[in-house]
Amino acid sequence: MEWRDEGILLLTRPHGEGSAIIEVLTAAHGRHLGVVRGGASRKMAPLLQPGASLALEWRARLEDHIGAFTVEPLRSRAAVLGDPLALSALGAICALLHLALPERDPHPHLHAVTEALLDQMGESGTAWLGRYAAWECALLEEIGFGLDLATCAVTGQAQDLAYISPRTGRAVSRQGAGDWAPKLLPLPRAFLPGAMVDAPALLAALEVTGHFLQRELADRLRGGALPEARQRLMARLSRN
Repeated sequence: MEWRDEGILLLTRPHGEGSAIIEVLTAAHGRHLGVVRGGASRKMAPLLQPGASLALEWRARLEDHIGAFTVEPLRSRAAVLGDPLALSALGAICALLHLALPERDPHPHLHAVTEALLDQMGESGTAWLGRYAAWECALLEEIGFGLDLATCAVTGQAQDLAYISPRTGRAVSRQGAGDWAPKLLPLPRAFLPGAMVDAPALLAALEVTGHFLQRELADRLRGGALPEARQRLMARLSRN
């Protein structure tokens, strides 16, 4: 059994004498694990950093075996390592993908939007903040719970949308909310088309996506909380 693909490195752990097991999000083969011979060596270890894009060749005797990877670097994204906020976001991305996606289940669209987000995070500035908010929405869509923010769930109108239903994920206008407004989630401006997103705006958006991620992934969470890496991102956003 063998295939070739491109993938984003999510995590690495030691394996045996000098090897490593890596987990990647590939375009056509989903979240996939495999052994890299010599992956813990001085030559290979710097290439196997979270967020790196790799050219992959996977081989195994049988399809359900863990198999072995041959890897070639495509993009290291080392620039992210020098930006504490971007580095926190990278950790959250890798942790959420590891948690949310079934192994070997293809998600080509999510792979593409993750690549685009990581590329933008490697640039200077904070223009990527809005794309990160959209990325968590895309992750929700991929696990079967997309937000519907086009029109009000009550009136059907697209004007004056101000809330999100915590049950259905649909937008609600001020008029449609009425007396129910205190029980609804605020619609973050980061979700509005063309909005400028800073750290407080992203924090507000992630409070909303976090509500739905925590609910949809409840059976996989330890202690009922989202991964520590995402919590660290929230903490850094609040400090910013």
